[in-house]
Amino acid sequence: MTPVNDNDSRIDQFRSEIEQLKLKGSSSDSERRLLLIGIVLTVVGIALAIFGAVQVGETGDSAADQRAYMAQGSLMGLALIVAGAAVWIRFSLARYLRFWLVRMTYESRANTDRIVDAIERASGLPTSTDGAELQHSPGTVTPPAAADPAAR
Repeated sequence: MTPVNDNDSRIDQFRSEIEQLKLKGSSSDSERRLLLIGIVLTVVGIALAIFGAVQVGETGDSAADQRAYMAQGSLMGLALIVAGAAVWIRFSLARYLRFWLVRMTYESRANTDRIVDAIERASGLPTSTDGAELQHSPGTVTPPAAADPAAR
């Protein structure tokens, strides 16, 4: 049995099939930039919410000023926190799920290769991974019991 990573022809075939789809992939630079924007929005939102809360506490004598600081600082800060976290979660999940999908496809192909190899070994036919060449054409394969007179 060959290791999964030694199957270069299957990897090349997979790459060529992906190239034939002619899909425009997303660039990792823009994704990283959006992840960074999500983090920055969250940090700015936290700072703004803290600033608004401090200003509301310091202006205890004027209710109008407290409401203004509450609206401008704390509520806008909370909105930025939610928006930044949503952007960060969206792109983090997209990146993880993309990796997961490629990994599942790769493992599925590897498992299919193992099953085919096991079926070939169980049928007694020489496999291409054993290094043995097929001596008969596919239509004239003789069973192993008929080929070995001692097995009768």
